[in-house]
Formats: sequence, C-alpha cells, structure tokens
Amino acid sequence: MTKRAVLVTLAVAIGVLSPPVGAQEQQNRAQWFRQARWGVFTHYMADTVLAPETLSVETWNAAVDSFDVNAMANLLDQIGAGYYIITLGQNSGYYCSPNAAYDRLTAISPSKCSRRDLVADLYGALQPKGIRLMVYLPSGAPDRDPEAVKALGWQRGNDGPDPRLASFQRKWEDVIREWSLRWGPKVSGWWFDGCYYAGLMYNHADEPNFKSFAGAARAGNPGSILAFNPGVKYPIVTLTPEEDYTAGEIEDVSRVVCTGPLVNQAQFHMLSYLGPRWAASPPRFTDEQAAGMMRAIIEKGGVVSWDVPIKSDGQIPEPFAKQLAAIGNALRK
Repeated sequence: MTKRAVLVTLAVAIGVLSPPVGAQEQQNRAQWFRQARWGVFTHYMADTVLAPETLSVETWNAAVDSFDVNAMANLLDQIGAGYYIITLGQNSGYYCSPNAAYDRLTAISPSKCSRRDLVADLYGALQPKGIRLMVYLPSGAPDRDPEAVKALGWQRGNDGPDPRLASFQRKWEDVIREWSLRWGPKVSGWWFDGCYYAGLMYNHADEPNFKSFAGAARAGNPGSILAFNPGVKYPIVTLTPEEDYTAGEIEDVSRVVCTGPLVNQAQFHMLSYLGPRWAASPPRFTDEQAAGMMRAIIEKGGVVSWDVPIKSDGQIPEPFAKQLAAIGNALRK
C-alpha cells in the first residue's frame, strides 16, 4: 500500500473522511468529493467495449468477468485520482451488476444484467487504497432494448399520454433502490444522466419527484452524493436542491468558469472527456493543457472528472493512462 493510501485509510478509520449519514446538508455530504479534487470516469458499456455484432449475454458476461479490478485500482492510486465513476449500463440494456428488480420488472431471460457484481468487486479493490467509487445510470430505460422499454413503460421525449411517466418512474426507482441496498456504503455517489425533462417529470410536490428519486438512490447509503444531468449547459447549473454536486457535462472545457466551490447548494463539478468525444481516442489536449484547465477549477474549490476510453478487460489505453499520470504529477506539484 502506498503512503497516500495508508494516510487515507487512517483518515477513514478515525472518521475524518467518513461520509455523514442522515438528513445532512449537501455541502457536508460532498465534503469528501471536494477534498478528492478529481477522478476518472469510464463508459464501461456492452456496446462500447464489445463489437455490436458480437454482443450477447454470453460475451457480455465474459467481458465483465475479465475486468481486472486490481489493475484499475493500482492505476487510479498511482495517478492520485480520488474517485472512480463507472457506468452500470445505458441504452443497450446490458448492466455490469445483477439486479433482481430489473429482471422481475422486464421479465427478460436470460438476464442482461451480469452475473458478476463488478461494482462490489471494484469497491473491494479501491477501498484499501482510499479511492471512492461512484456509479453512472441513465434516468430512463435502455431505449435500444424494445423489451425493456415496453415492460417499464418508457417513452423517450415524454411525448406520450402521460408526459410525467409516473408509472415508469416508480419502476425505475425500484431498480435503483435494489442496487443501492445491495451496495450500501460501498457506493459513495450517483451520476444520473438524461434528466432533460425535469419540469415535466420531477419538479412536483407529490411523488414521484426529485425527492423520491433521491430517496431510492440513498436507500442503502444516506450519505451518497447525487447529480442529475440536464445535458450540456454553459454555465454549469444545478437542477434541484436534492442535488449534492453539479452533473457538469461539458464539451468545450475552455468555456468553463469556476468562480467558487458551490453552484447554489451544489458542489461545483465539471465532467468532460480527454479524447475527441466520449469514450474515444486519441487525447485532444496536451498534458499541460489538461492540467492547466483542471488547476483553474480545483484552485477555486471545484472538482473535475475526466472520461477516458476503456477496454473490455478494464484496461485504460496507454496514451490516456500516460496523460492521467502526467495530470496527477502536475497537480501534486
């Protein structure tokens, strides 16, 4: 274990970095996030790490089984990242962790949820090094899986008879709650994508709403930090008081201005990609450019997440691993 990991582990043991639980203000829940400063995000998804023509339940399970969690933990520790965000799944309907609620609600057989609980195994590798684990999940059903869309009652664009999609929301909350209870404090936060229709779906006094959405995500860990992504916005915004940190999805990093650690009640956070687009190669910045943009945000109390490509076995391509290491070294100086 590295010196940094020993110090972080000691801090966790004595409670310095333990996430507060219960009805705490967002700033308290997100305190560890600000201290972490930056982390790595990967789109580990069936239709990005496998060729579409080869994708099946069997090939997906083989890919998830091959993910080397110790190699990932060692890389993140070496570069000095404070946390790691992994996608549970997205539009394909394949997920990297079992979920009984999803299987029950969709009745899809064989299940497209992996047999291996990759999230739990990642926590086992990351926790001894003092690195937090967070997860990504869309706020909607996998819209390229017709069976799941029909079973869950999802309508993309909210153009159906019930634009609020209350029945769908309750089902999706059940799926989220199942995962949250499974992992408990192993997962320190959630990043929810696709919250494009907040006014129609979530901004209501009665449930389902942002409050019940957040309640499902925090069912297993009241200290989980949450972000709800409205899409690319300049400047970075927060959608709801239930949000602990900004989703911060950004394409043009040069347009980002961080004036302080908070956007209303939410911790300032930017998420963008080191490649030309999400999960793509090659790197679009020099090491100095990436480190400089990060420093401008971190010095104001903000947090930065970088998306990088990932292979089916969990390896980060060498050009990005080198750039992440260079970024980490620059920040240490």
